[in-house]
Amino acid sequence: MRHFYPVILLVISNVFMTFAWYGHLKFKSASLWLVILASWGIAFFEYCFQVPANRIGHEYFDAPQLKVMQEAITIAVFCVFSVLYLKEDLKWNYIVGFALILLAVFFVFRKWD
Repeated sequence: MRHFYPVILLVISNVFMTFAWYGHLKFKSASLWLVILASWGIAFFEYCFQVPANRIGHEYFDAPQLKVMQEAITIAVFCVFSVLYLKEDLKWNYIVGFALILLAVFFVFRKWD
């Protein structure tokens, strides 16, 4: 069960980071310095989940596997965020591009004997 903790922590961390990186796009009238400070504040919480995810995850996965897992989770979280929060469409070419990145997960995690 403990090997699932990194996945759960990475999902939570990516929710925070997605809001830190892209949440301010709905507040275009806010000054840049204010959204930078707000983003840094949100990013602090991202790190509170990201660091333990990698520390625990490295007991079960090697670093490249953790990175590819993190990228796949980032894409999944971003897709949901983009549609639900930013109200943007996911175009077919975005989905194909994301699917190709998810294909990297297959190649990184597949046991090649």
